Amino acid sequence: MLELIADPSFAASIPRFVTPILLAALGGALCERAGVFNIALEGFLLVGAFAAVLGAYFSGTPYIGALAAVAAGMALGLIFAEFNLRRGGDSIVVSIAINLLAAGLTTFFLRAIFDVTGAFSDPAIAGFAPVRLPLIEDIPWLGPILSGQSPLFYLALACVPFLHIFLARHRLGLRIRAAGENPQALRAGGVSPRRVQLLALVACGALCGLGGAQLSIANVNLFVENMSAGRGWIAVVAVLLTRGRPWPLFFIALLFGAVDSLSFRVQGLGLAQQFTDMMPYLATLIVLVALSWWRAKRTKGDAS
Repeated sequence: MLELIADPSFAASIPRFVTPILLAALGGALCERAGVFNIALEGFLLVGAFAAVLGAYFSGTPYIGALAAVAAGMALGLIFAEFNLRRGGDSIVVSIAINLLAAGLTTFFLRAIFDVTGAFSDPAIAGFAPVRLPLIEDIPWLGPILSGQSPLFYLALACVPFLHIFLARHRLGLRIRAAGENPQALRAGGVSPRRVQLLALVACGALCGLGGAQLSIANVNLFVENMSAGRGWIAVVAVLLTRGRPWPLFFIALLFGAVDSLSFRVQGLGLAQQFTDMMPYLATLIVLVALSWWRAKRTKGDAS
């Protein structure tokens, strides 16, 4: 096990697993800060992954695929807003419906457009080429992590400080926080909290769409039914653990991504696939229990 962790190829693989979780979690963080309980990140990721393959296949460029993933994620965000914000549907029910809709739609269009079932792979699917950083790639151990990754990884990294500053300083960022913390004050200032929440949902869809594009046209050049494989749910947990704060969210996503990467590599040790598949979720439960214990202990200490 220690040999696997010390292997430079393991470190180089971590960003590929971190990126979809981080992008989805950052999108979920916007909803969390805006007061929208969105647990449909799994569906957002899945639709983004399919749309990315669709766009990259017919256009021949991964950037059009990424734009298609963004558009699909934003469309799903608008659907969420329609039934949750405008029609007053329960956020949990709407989230579950979105997840089921995403699974059904991607399976249907996979058969209707490509006439295949299960998976679609074709040389015509244009994937992202790794970005080489000339000076950084020569740094031992750190170089393979920071160099040779897809453009979406660097975009995800840039989004962390950007969202931190955006939520702390920008007018729209402050309105997003007010929509979740004090919507009455926002109304008193002549701003509709629902409109702000709509923008948060659309932005969440765009980020999740990019996370799906990382899965399908950066990590691999294919689409597999339900290929999000629970990463959206892990992103939801990351959002809830950090309460939508970008920097803590980054480190939680890094932890979950590392465990997800490790789960694939330990299959070579002869462990049961069922055990390796549950490793990311086991890590999620451990972090949840540890954080709950720490918060309870701190609350007890403050009370005394």
